This record gives sequence, C-alpha cells and structure tokens, in this order.
Amino acid sequence: MAEPQKTIFIIADHGLAIIYFLQSDVVQILLEKGVRVVVLTDDGLIDQIQKRFGKPGMIVEGLRYKVCQKYANDVKPALQWWSNFIRRVGTSNRINTEAMDSHILQVMTELQGMQRLRIPLARAIISLMRNSRWARRSLVRWQMRFTPGIYDDLFEKYQPDLVVSSTYGWRHDRYLMRESVKRRIKTGAVIVGWDNPSSYGIPAAPLDFVTCWSEVQKKELIDGSDWNPAAVNIGGIPSYDGYFRKEWLIPRDEYYKMHGLDPKRKLVGYASSFITFAPNYLNIAGLAKLVAEDALAEPCQLLIRLHPNHFMDEPLYAAEREHVRQLAQTLPHVHVVEPVALGGDMGYYSGEDMPEKTSMMAYSDVFTTVYSTMCVETAIHDRPIVSICIDTPGGWNKSGKFSLKLSKIGDWPTHQRFRQAEAGRVAFDAETLKTLVNHYLADPAYDAEHRHKFIKDEITFLDGSAGRRTAEYLYSLLLKNI
Repeated sequence: MAEPQKTIFIIADHGLAIIYFLQSDVVQILLEKGVRVVVLTDDGLIDQIQKRFGKPGMIVEGLRYKVCQKYANDVKPALQWWSNFIRRVGTSNRINTEAMDSHILQVMTELQGMQRLRIPLARAIISLMRNSRWARRSLVRWQMRFTPGIYDDLFEKYQPDLVVSSTYGWRHDRYLMRESVKRRIKTGAVIVGWDNPSSYGIPAAPLDFVTCWSEVQKKELIDGSDWNPAAVNIGGIPSYDGYFRKEWLIPRDEYYKMHGLDPKRKLVGYASSFITFAPNYLNIAGLAKLVAEDALAEPCQLLIRLHPNHFMDEPLYAAEREHVRQLAQTLPHVHVVEPVALGGDMGYYSGEDMPEKTSMMAYSDVFTTVYSTMCVETAIHDRPIVSICIDTPGGWNKSGKFSLKLSKIGDWPTHQRFRQAEAGRVAFDAETLKTLVNHYLADPAYDAEHRHKFIKDEITFLDGSAGRRTAEYLYSLLLKNI
C-alpha cells in the first residue's frame, strides 16, 4: 500500500521569500519528489503567484494579514508589541549585538506618550535576556499564549507534515508557526537574509529546525538564539543560484539601451541602502558630481538604484527619492533605476527585477552602496565594491526621528565581516571616494582573492546547488523524526 502524499506548508510572506522558494529549485524539487506544496502568501497576490509560478501539486493560499493584524491590535496589543520587540533584540550577548543595539536606540527614540514610561522595564528585561538562556526560553514559551487559531481550517484541510517559514517568527508568520507547534507538526524556518541571524533575536515558538547560509550564520544562531546545533542545517542561499548560473543576466548592449547608458563610459553603480537610519543623498551627490564633472580617472556614468524603502509612506524617504530623480534629470551621465513592486503588502522587495539587479552588478566597473546585502551579491559577480559612508549633518533632521551616522555602523556584524574580509573598501568622505573608485577603475582585479574567500565564507556553495540542497534537506525532514 502506497504511503499517503506528504504536504509542506511554505510561508512566503515577503518578496525575498518568493525568490528563495519559487525562483530557485526549492519548490520545484519538492514537487518532483511527489510532495504537495501549499504556499501561503499575501492574500492580494494569490492569483498572481499561481499564474506565474503555479505547477501541478502546488497550491496557493492567503496568509490572512488583515485577520492577523486585527488580532495583534485587539488582543492585549501593548503586551504583544513589547514582547515581540524584546524577543527581537533579546539575543544572547555571546554574539555581536551591534545591529540589535541600534534598533533598540531607534525604538526608544521614536516611542511617544505613555509608551516611554515602559522603557526602563524593557531595558531591564532585555539585559536579563542577553545574559540568561532560561529567560530567553521562558519568553518563547510564554508567547505561545498568543496563538489565535486563524488557520484552523487550513490545517484541517491539508494536514501538513511540515511547516516552513521565511523567518523564525518576527512578522505575522508567528501566529501560523505557533499554531503548527501546538499541533505538534514539524515546524521551522529558512534564513533568506544575510543579516537575519544577527538582527532578529529568538524564535516566536519552540521550533524544530532552521536552514541557513553558512557556518558563520550557524554560529550566530547557536550562540545568539540558543538553537540546537543538530537542528541547524547549512544549505547555502537558493536565491543566489541564478547568479552563479547566469540565468538572469541581460545582454550588455540590451541593458545599456534600457537605461540610455553610454557604452564608451565606465559604469559606476550605486545601490541605496540603510535609508531607515540615515540619508543616502550625500553619497549619491558625491558620486554624481565626480561623474558629471568628469573628475574621475576615466569617463564614467552613474546608475543609482533606489531602495524599496524609498517608496514607503514616509515623507523623508519620499523626499530623498525625488531629490535623486531630480539629480538625474539635471546632471549629465546620471541615471536612476527603481525596484519593481510585486504588489499587495510585499511592497518593492520583489523578485520581479532580478535580471535588472543581476545586470547592474555584473556590468558595474565599480559597485558602490552602504554595506548592503548587495556587497555579497556583487562579490559573486566579482566586481570591485566600495561602501560609501558619508555622514549627513543632523541625519534625517526631524524631531522624533532616529538617525544613525553611517560612519558609526562599521561594527554591525555583516558590515564588520565585509571590512575584515577586505572584500571591498570604505569611503567616509568625497576625496577618499574618488581615490578608491579611481583605484578600482585602474585595477578591477584588486581584492579579487578577498572577494572570492568572502563569498565562500558567507554563502558556502558557489555552484548553484543551494536550492537543490535545501529542498533535499526539507524533504529529509518529512522522512524522519527530528
């Protein structure tokens, strides 16, 4: 008698998760192994996801964001909010906590009214969490009380054998994951972001497994968030398989025509980053001036990629977006590319423009950013990288809005690893920026050996096999007890 078909729930609640699961080999290989895959995503994107990625054996369901948000707003909202915040930043101090420390400062600065009265208590609990494994585990267990049963019907309908999320519960996925754990279904997460293990503390529920990029991330998960080493798999990063296979690369001539680029000029790329903490405009303006005035060693042109957060409902970010657009309209050899919105609540973190991102990195003679994840991605393309950290006096310069100097973020975990690996260089002023860009224009192979080691250390598998490896790991969880 044949065994009943196995079913996996995959929570893809973000554009990066769509890339990880659906634009890699992960879901395809699971389907080929006879697994029924139920993808849970933004309710407004169900038809779009099904139309673009649908295959026999794959079902798309909604994540019921509005119902989740209503529960978060209606059921002890302050208690839920504070406990989620403390969980996010309450990791062990055995790892580098610089990124989480900055988030604490941001939240404490921007709190208003009566909420500020809770700051001393919150700081005391965070301090306890940082120093006590018992406290961290107690919070995870305590938060299980916030399990509203929003997905009872889906669990009954599909009877999943495994539940996998693209986070370990720092968004609304926490409700579905807790329900899965209460039902004693194998439940875990994948790591889709470079900085996730060092920026988001402990899980939303007692999870069974996690699969990450590298030994570096595995150590962060074990030391910082108390994961059982046996439950941490290193599968690489499936989202980057397409880079190694060159699946998304647009032919150079076609790409240059798309953006009105001059094939006779060197290309300097700039990817906006870190804008929730600090303006990028001085970085961009410094590059634009060098290019427009032909002040570099060779004639160059600048292609600026706006950040998804430039399209958030925040006047400061929107104003910077418009200033950058205006810069491109008024200065020669300056161009702008905008990320593509997937739609729904996923915003502009989309897989729709992977060919755009790939080609921008691959064809940049020098690629610049602010310690973005694109440092890793650009190193895959073996292009020179400069992280530009020119401070804006006063930061965002708005009462109640937290700002962090770009010159002060070099010790965030991923930023620190980039610097220590010497995979690229850092410029804190316009003169250094000019020197570094000229240096790389003259010698693109400089730091190449360091770039190669950097990506090996950070993403492990460099042969386009991460999607297959991850799918096989998830499939193995269906066949054995953890």
